[in-house]
Amino acid sequence: MLQIDVRELRRGPVATEGIVESRDQLFQGLGLNLLSSISVGGVLESAGHGGYFWHGSFAGQVQSVCRRCLAEFVTPIERSVEVIFSADPDLQDDPSVYPLLEPLAHVDLRPALREELALAVDTFPLCREDCRGLCPRCGADLNRGPCQCGAASA
Repeated sequence: MLQIDVRELRRGPVATEGIVESRDQLFQGLGLNLLSSISVGGVLESAGHGGYFWHGSFAGQVQSVCRRCLAEFVTPIERSVEVIFSADPDLQDDPSVYPLLEPLAHVDLRPALREELALAVDTFPLCREDCRGLCPRCGADLNRGPCQCGAASA
C-alpha cells in the first residue's frame, strides 16, 4: 500500500508495504533495466501542520553495464529512505520536501520511490573496483588477461 488515506494517519503511524512491478509506468523514462519488482516497506506518520514523514526502505535488482569493460552485470539495490511530504506552501520549493496538493486525501509515496530509486542506481557502474577495462587499440577485455596487440601493456 503506497497510497495512504490521510484519515488513517489521524489514528497514528501507518505501515507502508508494497511491491511495484519492474514494468510499472512509475519507472518509465528512468532508463533503468529493472530485473525484479521493487519491494517497499516502512512507516508513514504525521509530522504536524500538513506534513508527513516516511521512513522506509526498498530493494530490487537492476541490470547494469560496466563503464570500463562494457560487461553486463546485476546490481542489487537496497536503500533506506527518510522523506518529508508537506502541503505547506512555504516548503513547496524545498527540494528535500515532496509537495502535497490541497485538498489532501492521500499521501502517495510513489513519486518519492521513483526519485529515490533513480538516485540509488549508480550512473557509471563498475563490474568490480579493479576492472581493467578494454584495450584502447584492439578492444580486448583486459580482465581476461593481456591482449594480443600489446597496446595496453605499453
